[in-house]
Amino acid sequence: MFIVKMGVLAVLIFPLLLFGISGIIYIYRAVGRLMSKSAVQNKVVVITDAISGLGKECSRVFHSGGARLVLCGKTWEKLEALYNALISVADPSVTFTPKLVLLDLSDINCIQDVAKEILDCYGCVDILINNASMKVKGPVQSISLELDKKIMDANYFGPITLTKALLPNMISRRTGQVVLVNNIQGKLGVPFRAAYAASKHAAQGFFDCLRAEVEEFDVCISTVSPTFIRSYHVQPEPGNWEASIWKFFFRKLAYGVHPMEVAEEVLRTVSRKKQEVFMANAIPKAALYIRTFFPELFFAIIASGVKEKQKLEFPPPERYP
Repeated sequence: MFIVKMGVLAVLIFPLLLFGISGIIYIYRAVGRLMSKSAVQNKVVVITDAISGLGKECSRVFHSGGARLVLCGKTWEKLEALYNALISVADPSVTFTPKLVLLDLSDINCIQDVAKEILDCYGCVDILINNASMKVKGPVQSISLELDKKIMDANYFGPITLTKALLPNMISRRTGQVVLVNNIQGKLGVPFRAAYAASKHAAQGFFDCLRAEVEEFDVCISTVSPTFIRSYHVQPEPGNWEASIWKFFFRKLAYGVHPMEVAEEVLRTVSRKKQEVFMANAIPKAALYIRTFFPELFFAIIASGVKEKQKLEFPPPERYP
């Protein structure tokens, strides 16, 4: 009888305990979001490629947090559309009207002038979010050197040129934060994306070095590296990926995160001044571990996949804006 009563008691307590834990987690996250938003209130935040999926989400979360936004993008019409979307849903008593600046990070020659325009908006920059990126896919031998250079300009030279132009303002004020939205390929090369991976490796290395150099000036350098940022409506394609270890492995690598998730993480990174964040499920994290400690195994898996791929006719290189 005693055992039966204890069993009934356990059945009754378990849902209450689960409900209580869920409530605590919800409250903790809600408080965290409020603290993150309060940390960026009145801060001058520059977002590059604000018209991309992630850029729009970052603009939304920082604008609602009361940041003074400077939104950069290549197309004025799209910047205006983003501007209208932000001010139409915001409370004007707690938000600032965003500033708009035309910027193409792949055009290195114009960045110095645009940096002056950015500084003229509010006289300073508190937070720079380097978000712009260009992708290319295809075998190394089919990608022209010209396209390699364009990828490097957009993903490496562009962000570091803008950062160098705005950095003296942060150093002189002894405050500021630079956030690089990078990618898993800044740490892990994936076949048929050599130019993209190389640019992301370069950016990772630059900002890792910069972090140590500017620490004495109280300037924080952060990197946020998701696996892949998927579009709003695209989900991983179904298929018989389990036919080989390589296909299963890279299907897991290709699972992207939603732009909204990344934007919320960027906000947390800024408010808590995190130095590095890696957004990935268990498979990509395991891949990094294998690459570091068991490189022969990792390279064998990669090579087997490339051989499979080369049996099929590879499509022409695809360029993405």
